[in-house]
Amino acid sequence: MAADVVTPEARSRMMAGIRGKDTKPELLIRSALHRAGFRFRLHQTSLPGKPDLVLPRYRAAIFVHGCFWHGHDCHLFRWPATREAFWREKIGGNIARDSQQMADLAGAGWRVAVVRECALKGRTRLRFPDIVETLSLWLKSDEKVLEIQGDEARGAR
Repeated sequence: MAADVVTPEARSRMMAGIRGKDTKPELLIRSALHRAGFRFRLHQTSLPGKPDLVLPRYRAAIFVHGCFWHGHDCHLFRWPATREAFWREKIGGNIARDSQQMADLAGAGWRVAVVRECALKGRTRLRFPDIVETLSLWLKSDEKVLEIQGDEARGAR
């Protein structure tokens, strides 16, 4: 087990500073969709999971998920070396909650899209205009589910 390079107090401060909403990836998506003419509500508490963007006109909910916090199997996610049991329970709970919230939204007639952080940054990132176009086309379609993640083939260089 590798030792942490910062004090427990510093690590606590760092972790407390991580935002749960209005993150940079979320702001990028919001701004681009707004420029494309889509109007939405933010973090609607009446819906399961408080989706990052809710587009009632399209009966669509969009989540922008960080790969670490949502346990996405990509190059941006790595299990922490310290407090392994805590992190496995924490991230495992997030994954289970995400799955339940998606099912609840679908059961209530909502369409759900997830944009993963690895699609927006890192070596597997996609071209941002392509992400916006994919979201725009999905919103105008009848497709129920969309997941946008990084291009693993691109990262294998």
